[in-house]
Amino acid sequence: MTVQKGTIKVHTENIFPIIKKFLYSDHEIFLRELVSNSIDASSKLKALASMGEFKGELGDLTISIEIDPALKTLRISDRGIGMTAGEIDRYINQIAFSGAEEFVQKYKNAGETNMIGHFGLGFYSAFMVAKKVEVITHSYRDGSVGARWICDGSTEFSIEEYPTKTDRGTEIILHIDADSEEFLQESRINSILNKYCRFLPVPIRFGKKTEWIDDPEGKTDSEGKPERVSREIDNIVNNTHPLWNRNPTELKDQDYLDFYHELYPLSEAPLFWIHLNVDYPFKLTGILYFPKVKNELELQRNKIQLYSNQVFVTDEVKDIVPEFLMLLHGVIDSPDIPLNVSRSYLQSDANVKKITSHITKKVADKLEEIFKNDRKTFEDKWESVGLFAKYGAISDDKFAERAKKFLLVTNIEGKYFTLEEYNQFAETNQKDKDKKLVWLYTNDPVKQATFVSAATRRNYDVLNFSAVLDNHFISYIENTLKDIKIVRVDSDAIDKLIDKGEKRESVLSSEKIEKLKQAFVSGINDERSEVQTEALSPDDPFVSIVIPEWERRMKEMSQMAGGNNWFMPMQERKVVIINTNNPLALKAASSEGDEGKEIVSQAYDLALLSQNMLTGEDLGRFIRRTEEMLLGK
Repeated sequence: MTVQKGTIKVHTENIFPIIKKFLYSDHEIFLRELVSNSIDASSKLKALASMGEFKGELGDLTISIEIDPALKTLRISDRGIGMTAGEIDRYINQIAFSGAEEFVQKYKNAGETNMIGHFGLGFYSAFMVAKKVEVITHSYRDGSVGARWICDGSTEFSIEEYPTKTDRGTEIILHIDADSEEFLQESRINSILNKYCRFLPVPIRFGKKTEWIDDPEGKTDSEGKPERVSREIDNIVNNTHPLWNRNPTELKDQDYLDFYHELYPLSEAPLFWIHLNVDYPFKLTGILYFPKVKNELELQRNKIQLYSNQVFVTDEVKDIVPEFLMLLHGVIDSPDIPLNVSRSYLQSDANVKKITSHITKKVADKLEEIFKNDRKTFEDKWESVGLFAKYGAISDDKFAERAKKFLLVTNIEGKYFTLEEYNQFAETNQKDKDKKLVWLYTNDPVKQATFVSAATRRNYDVLNFSAVLDNHFISYIENTLKDIKIVRVDSDAIDKLIDKGEKRESVLSSEKIEKLKQAFVSGINDERSEVQTEALSPDDPFVSIVIPEWERRMKEMSQMAGGNNWFMPMQERKVVIINTNNPLALKAASSEGDEGKEIVSQAYDLALLSQNMLTGEDLGRFIRRTEEMLLGK
């Protein structure tokens, strides 16, 4: 057998169009890439100065961006490290050779360098919008001569000495193509810089802005106050020292609030925040804010911005932030998060999982800290915080374990309990005959007022589970605490919900009870309804209509998940409970003919009405009978 070996051949004339047209999904990325290169050039110079390899003056390192619509050019200038002609050939003419990566490797023992570049491809994004690119540069090295590189987007280029370039740094001049002239508009460039570059570590100047100051000549108005005059100043588009990179001990609450409003100008003030600052085993900084929410999951997600060395990457952070925290706001910055070649999205690896776990832990620690130190404030904010905490407990086992200490439930009187506290509170009166603890709840105290009253008359406590996630949260509690049962007050007769084993006698004979039951069966005439009789307290309603707990809970969870059909066989079944000790029971059982039927019909309709179940034919019949009664028929 003959074995052939060799090396794979790469033809640049084939790769170049791929890099230009398909490497980046959005053409506006070119500006981020070129500005990032200028940032790296400035960072290299500062690093060399700190190591004593550059002894000159750093001076003003501001990066300048200029557009000339007449010449159809966009120019990016920096006063960074610059390049010689040989370095142009090395770093620009060799595709996928990263000067930033080489610099980091060369000086890896010299401390933090914070290079943005990694793959050596960003420069070529310029050709997505430019028909020709010029690079005019002068190295920081003594005795260097300026150089110019020109390329029209093909694989051919020219390099020449450029003696007129005498100051240190690099200018990149893009001759914008006809189909990309949107990038000659000031508003378009401003929006890109605001999106990707607003927190880069070196000042970036683009255009001018108006500033109002006190009159330099000391002029005053009629009230003696200094007159205000305007002046044009350079527009610096970025904040070079974002809050997340500062020491938390130096910051005040107002600093965090101001930064939040810088990120989200129209948003209501957040509840609180978490400042992330990790150096090992990965580097991670950031600030996560808890916004105010009110039982709504239909909120704007993608509010957390991901940065790498202060360069904006994406606001789709589902791979790094746990699902239950996707409603948080804020920023995360980490050079250790793996990105794809175009730095447009995450690539999952072990570091991402570690970072995700760390964020989960920090959020749990923060919530526990607030709960321990200021429980009243924590309870006041529970309406919003509870959404995150419940979602986390339901969906994340590690968070759930930590959250047991501060997960709260509240009763209809507005009193808050931890899960363990409520267990102890309800234990004295709400155990059934089998010694099983029963938690009662309502998800609408007004609509279910009749059932709530029946429970409170027996000195039972009723919880308020009206939040959007509470159906799932109830299941979580049952699985966590094990030996409890949680049921809604309108899912059965109250004496059956907490069955104490006490037998109450009915004032009706068995014959009258059966007669009453049959009157309801024939009067309702609905195969979806099941009629039951119970000897309850005379104060309890004559007729109650319930949907059993399990069936109703499954139906509601199905609807929340977006499924409206899979639980259809059970979702319309109603159980009609006749209280045979209510005074009306005796009257209905003793009446004959039309009078008995009328009592049954009206009692049933009133039960439907009181529970907002009166719809369709039932509603029409009730309206007609009410009209007839008003007319004296």
